[in-house]
Order: sequence, then C-alpha cells, then structure tokens
Amino acid sequence: MLRLTLAQKLANTLAEQITNGTYREGDRLPSLRESISLFGYSKNTVINAYEQLASQGLVEARHGLGFFVKQAPVSNEPEEPQPYARAMDTIWLMRQQFVREPSQSPLGEGFPPVDWLMDMRLDKFTRQVMRTEVTTLFRYGNRLGNASLRQHLAQKLASYSIAVKPRQIVTTHGANHALDLIIRRFIAAGDSVLVEDPGYYPLFGKLQLQGARMLPVPRLPDGPDLEVLERFLRLERPKLFFLQSVGHNPTGSDISPSKAHRLVQLAQEHNFILVDDDAMADFKPASAIKVSALDQLENSLYVGSFSKSISAALRVGFIAGSKEVIDELGDLKMLLHTSSSEFSERIVDVILAEGHFLRHLIRLQERLKTATEAGLQMLDEIGAQVFFRPEQSLYLWARIGRIDDARELTRQLLPKGFMIAPGHIFSPEQSGVNPWTRLNVAYLNDPLLKAVLSNP
Repeated sequence: MLRLTLAQKLANTLAEQITNGTYREGDRLPSLRESISLFGYSKNTVINAYEQLASQGLVEARHGLGFFVKQAPVSNEPEEPQPYARAMDTIWLMRQQFVREPSQSPLGEGFPPVDWLMDMRLDKFTRQVMRTEVTTLFRYGNRLGNASLRQHLAQKLASYSIAVKPRQIVTTHGANHALDLIIRRFIAAGDSVLVEDPGYYPLFGKLQLQGARMLPVPRLPDGPDLEVLERFLRLERPKLFFLQSVGHNPTGSDISPSKAHRLVQLAQEHNFILVDDDAMADFKPASAIKVSALDQLENSLYVGSFSKSISAALRVGFIAGSKEVIDELGDLKMLLHTSSSEFSERIVDVILAEGHFLRHLIRLQERLKTATEAGLQMLDEIGAQVFFRPEQSLYLWARIGRIDDARELTRQLLPKGFMIAPGHIFSPEQSGVNPWTRLNVAYLNDPLLKAVLSNP
C-alpha cells in the first residue's frame, strides 16, 4: 500500500470537508498563511494540496484572491446534520482566534496578557489544595459545584448588590459552558432568541447549533437599541435575551442606568429571561450597573467566569438564578458532564478566600485603566473613530482610516506582524461588510503599530 504524502493527506481532508458540506460552493479556502498556522504544514505542502484539489475540479484559483470551492460532487455519505453545518462558520472563526503565532502581536486577542495574571501564583494555591482533604479529589463533585466556592460566590455577588444564597448558584466549566447549559434548557429548534449585534460570536455558533432564530439587537454606546428591541417584542415571542451589561465584548461599552431599568421592565412585561453574561466583571468597579442586580434574578440569570481574571486553564464559571432554575441547570449539568472539576473549583475557592485576590484585582484594574487611556490616546492621534470611550475596558471598538471592510485591514496587518479581530465575526450575519475591529488595549501602546495604522 502506497504511503500518502502530507500534501495528499491534506488534500483528502479538504476534499472530504467539501463533499460533506463543511466548505460550501463559493467559500474561500484558508489562505496559505492561515493554512500553515492551522495545519502546521510547509508552504509547498499547502500549495501542492490546493493544486491537487484544483485538478480534481473541487476548487478554482482566482488571481489575487485565493482558492474557492466549486460545486461539490454528490456524496454517497449521509448529509451532515444541518445545525452543525450552520455552526461551522463560527467553529472555523474560533479555530483561527485560538491560533497563536509567536511572531504576531495578539492585538485582537480576547484575554489580558499572561504577565497581568502571573501574580496569582497558581502553584502556591495548588499546593495548598493538595495539602487538605486530598481524598475528595478522586471523586466526582457536587452537581451544583463545590459548596465552599458557592458560598464565596454568593459573597462576591453581594458586592454587586445581587442577593443570592449558595443554593442559587451552579458552577460550570467557564462562561461558555454556562451559556451552553442555558441554551439547552430553554431553547428548542425554531425558537426566537434576542442577541446583541455586535456581540459574543461563540454564542452565535451555539445558537445556530441548537437551531434557534437569532434576532439581532444593535448595541449602541449606552446599551441595546431599545427601539429595535421593542419592535421585536411586538412581532416575536423571544425566550431569552443574551447581553453584557458592562465591559461589552467587543465594543467595551457599558449599559446606562435608564436602559438597564427599561430592560428589566420589558422582561417582566413580555416574559423573557435576561441572560447577563458578566465575564468581564473583575475588570470593572463592583458598583457598575448590571440588569441582574436590578431585578434580583427574578427574570434574569447571571453568568460569571474567572477565565480572564485568574486563568482560562482552570475553566471555572458559574450561573446564578432562582432556586428552581438552578436546580434544573444542575440536573442538566450532571446529565451532560457528571460534575465540574472539584480540583479547579477548590483552587478558585482558596484564591477567593484570601485577601490576595482583592489586591490582584486592584492591580489588574489599575493596569487596565492605564492601558485604556494610552490606547485611546494612540487611536486619537492616528485619527481613528472610537465607538465608546470607557475609563477602563479590555476592548476598544474602532474604525481605522477609510477602510470599509476590516477584513482588508486584517490582510494588510498580518504580514506586518499584527493580528486583529475584524468586526464581521462579531455579527450574527458574519458574511456582511463591517468597518469596525476589536482591539485589545493591552497591546495598543506600540510605536510600530501606531506607525502602521497611521497609513493603513
């Protein structure tokens, strides 16, 4: 049996994806740079693979644009489930966001720099956990999560003026797992769901996978566009509205008190649930307004996470809500995952129990405030348009120069060592043209970047 070359293996993989609908007619295959980053092959291997696909009539080369999928042949295999096919665009985008090139500045990354988190000394807290009640680390945890951690989470929420008991909290494998549980519990195929546009793009993929109908509500500098929202409420019967009160991803904006109060009224009047995704809570003052604090979880669910403020590797998040809903989500979590990580949750519990965490947050927010100020100044100096001007936010949403499609800016910056997050990926309709881009303030204070962006 002949051994396949690397190019043949790559060509076969892509041919299968074209046949089963992962790549559809008219789709552009990843560029050479993207393919090299994603697959780890050499430039010649990728070129040979694409040429093999072209010789098979599966793709065609368009000068200066890349390789595009031609009409796929009929497959004898069963068709891929439609919901998964709908989610593939988001899955591809997530793959690209998670690729880290050492030679590129992660300007579009969603996390703070590692050195901002290193003072947490996870090694110290890990040893502390290993010295106490070690035998419990060999068993499944409680379906609602570690009891001591949930007690500390209730205290943390109290600082946000959200009054809950530990019994009203279920822990999760981060905020994304929390969103997934909520979608599985409340949404069936065909159900209407309100989302922010722009918004958190992995959420869009989850909703596509569930077969939900997304109703995009424009995000303005002071929160959701209530006029559009109320129009949807008159025409549809949405079950949920996923939003971020503060530190909105990607715009960095915060909801105004008047809009937050009106949202709570609308949720009560129209019987839908506000899902307040507060993954950026630790980057903002505790006094920042949250819709879940205004209604005390009567028509809302609060989603929290420590991925960005402690460590994404620990995968610890949580949901707070009414006892009845949390019971149901706890059962669903047990059915799908048995339990969350007792080990990770005990590490976070020990961290929250010490005053060191509060000192860490103070330093983190001070760094963020300094970086935000410097980032805004740099964008002003190059004449960029900034959507919202926060005092402190990990993200700024900006339009650079006269470029109408941020994908073009992405192509211009990549060869110069800068990776950005173009605006189209943050929209439920990701095929549209979008001039905006999300920028991580931690990486904006760069003279080379300033020089590059001054003449995009």
